[in-house]
Amino acid sequence: MSLRARLFAMTYDRLMAKTEEVQLGALRQDLLAAAAGDVLEIGGGTGANLPHYRPDVGSLTITEPEPPMVRRLERHAREQAPRAKILRAPAEDLPFEDGAFDTAVSTLVLCGVSDQPRALRQLRRVLRPGGRLLFIEHVRSGDPRLAHHQDRMNWLNQLVVSCDCNRPTLASIQEAGFTVTDVEHLTLYKAPSFASPLLVGRATAPVGATGQDGQLVRHNLS
Repeated sequence: MSLRARLFAMTYDRLMAKTEEVQLGALRQDLLAAAAGDVLEIGGGTGANLPHYRPDVGSLTITEPEPPMVRRLERHAREQAPRAKILRAPAEDLPFEDGAFDTAVSTLVLCGVSDQPRALRQLRRVLRPGGRLLFIEHVRSGDPRLAHHQDRMNWLNQLVVSCDCNRPTLASIQEAGFTVTDVEHLTLYKAPSFASPLLVGRATAPVGATGQDGQLVRHNLS
């Protein structure tokens, strides 16, 4: 366990407090109103989404790979969502059977996973056919000038918050086989320009079998 990971977990809630108050909290509330059935959240962090899940979800499972975050997540879950199941696991290797969930949630996570395409394939694998992916992510800008600036400043973003600010996450979601049904392009409050492009959206998993690591299996019906 690195000192950097411990410090990040200790300071995360304070660093994000104002942004949560004026923007992210409301975005989480609106988005997670659509979470239903058996719900999986990846990269739960310290538990910022916990207050926003409806009490009538069928089940709530939250994964988080970093031990310092897991400890804070478990403490907050005991207070705010005692029925939630907390597991230490990376998004790239989810320890669940195929088609185990109706809804998957990713909020400010896909920027930091080590292998974004693999994480998205895993999400598609564990979702039931037609299941929903709900996401809030800061992403690569569609403005070429800002995108170039993001490329130049990505080293700093990685150093400070351990994630990439210039990932084409929306395209990655679509390339993983999801159909994006709703997306809103926003600006993250009080973030530097290179980390400010923000997406809020919903996508659906394909109706079809998946094989190893979420690869879509296409059956020849002729």
